[in-house]
Amino acid sequence: MTKETSIKKIVAIGPESTGKSFLCEQLARYHNTLWCPEYARTYLTENGKDYSYNDLLLIASGQLALEDAMTEELQNKDIGNIQHPPSNIQPLFIDTDMYVMKVWCEYVFGKCHQFILDCIAERKYDLYLLCNIDLPWTPDELREYPEEAPRKELYNIYKNILINQQTPWIEISGGYSERLQKAIIGVEKYIFSDV
Repeated sequence: MTKETSIKKIVAIGPESTGKSFLCEQLARYHNTLWCPEYARTYLTENGKDYSYNDLLLIASGQLALEDAMTEELQNKDIGNIQHPPSNIQPLFIDTDMYVMKVWCEYVFGKCHQFILDCIAERKYDLYLLCNIDLPWTPDELREYPEEAPRKELYNIYKNILINQQTPWIEISGGYSERLQKAIIGVEKYIFSDV
């Protein structure tokens, strides 16, 4: 990558089992770039799913370290963008950020680590993809909320957060192919429109 290349960070957020990881992976493939997975899955798989409040701080730190590592890897790679060859913009798709950690902390424990709140204030992103709960819930040993009521509640919490912050965001809903198309259009509008 040249020094003129600008990395734009696009974050998929929303309740569990809303296709965030799959969407990020698809978008990265479409744009011939990298994506950052959710660190919590690795942490809970290795350490057990009975987590504590302090575990969420470790997960948050691990998520940020993974995001930073993926950012550095993207900066050091010469990845030509298939859809926009002349562009100096390279997207990085991120599954989960500190808003997700904040919601997780507050929903389960009724409080949030100051470190997470500080990171929300300090870290800047370029676009949010809010994944709706209209996909069928998929059972998974790490997932906690199969019932519709908490899923709706969590979705509304995320939506309220995005309404009350400055970064552009779009809602991602429908089937998998429809979600991908909505995300591609959103990325085109908010990330590549000035190129």
